[in-house]
Amino acid sequence: MAIIGMLFFIFGFVTWLNGSLIPFLKILCNLNEFEALFVTFVFYIAYTVMALPMSYILRRTGYRNGMALGLGIMGVAALVFIPAAQTGSYAIFLLGLFGLGAGLTILQTASNPYVVKIGPVESAATRIAIMGIINKSAGVLAPLVFTALVLSGLSDFNTQAVSQLSGEARAEMMDAVANRLITPYLYMSGLLFLLVGLIKFSGLPEIEENTGGEDDGRSGVWQFPQVVLGALALFAYVGVEVIAGDTIGLYGEETGVAHFSSLTSYTMVFMVVGYLLGVFCIPRWISQQQALTGSAIAGALCVLGVLFSSVESTALASALWGWTGIPVIPDSVFFVALMGLAHALVWPTVWPLALDGLGRFTAQGSALLIMGIAGGAIIPLIFGKLSEVSGTFQAGYWVALPCYLFILFYALKGHKMRTW
Repeated sequence: MAIIGMLFFIFGFVTWLNGSLIPFLKILCNLNEFEALFVTFVFYIAYTVMALPMSYILRRTGYRNGMALGLGIMGVAALVFIPAAQTGSYAIFLLGLFGLGAGLTILQTASNPYVVKIGPVESAATRIAIMGIINKSAGVLAPLVFTALVLSGLSDFNTQAVSQLSGEARAEMMDAVANRLITPYLYMSGLLFLLVGLIKFSGLPEIEENTGGEDDGRSGVWQFPQVVLGALALFAYVGVEVIAGDTIGLYGEETGVAHFSSLTSYTMVFMVVGYLLGVFCIPRWISQQQALTGSAIAGALCVLGVLFSSVESTALASALWGWTGIPVIPDSVFFVALMGLAHALVWPTVWPLALDGLGRFTAQGSALLIMGIAGGAIIPLIFGKLSEVSGTFQAGYWVALPCYLFILFYALKGHKMRTW
């Protein structure tokens, strides 16, 4: 579990670095909102493209060697950011992001069912929530590290300030900032290659394929509604998770928040709080199903808060943490961050509910659930197009409402279905 926890930290750090990278590349590569969100599209579509191939690789290599392979792929992909930064090519940036997503796919395909199967199914959500705390703690650190290494001393690096520079001054600033981008990804690559050796020679045991279960003679995983609908629920969830974590920086810049590049940390802190609630409450006081139901309802209420609260008042953040000295944010941006708390327990609760009763189809079911991560590619693009058409980011958050409503359907009925 300690080794898997370390991998979940890597998932979080690499994934939530995108939240800082998006507004950065938007300025560096002169992109509009829709183009900038191709960062999330390319990163998360890798899960859909690579999930089934990676499940076949895991079957041949075993979990330990497969995890080492995934880390190696990520190490190579991180090095791609060096020529991307030097040339300022958005296409090369996207190539590196796809490589990181591909490497993460094999790690996710192996680690999530591992955590589910290593103990009692009733407490699986608690174990995944513990992994989530580690994952989102890395998500808190990633934007702060990015800001410290890349944007320190550049308080005037924003769309408005850069647009006012002359051509030569703008080019000089872009070159200087792009060169700074090399450092965090160079460090990341070195660390990933070190971890390849650690995983390769660790004592991580293999988990055996489950050949039992009540599969009723069914011939494929598509005949199990609970896992197919579970993959759709994860599709919706990852979409809103990415929106809450990766668009908050763009929204913060639009509303005039000075520290917009570190706003992803606010969402991650709220997610950690949500995971802690899950660790203490599941299954002691609430069931996995009840936690999922509450998450869906809370998420829908947060969306309404984003849409209809003020983009000027900071009353909510001031009341909650203004006394600490931590920078406050507008109420509407606050609700975007609060979405992290609302949906934190969706991933931990969907996995055990979806895998229940799959028997020998558990591995296929896991790959199908991982493919649901494609929601992080598709839904933010819809958000970006809606924002572009409406002329404001605030209106873009409408796309999250039907996502939370589908998760509510899965919590109340979808996970109980055993036949179509």
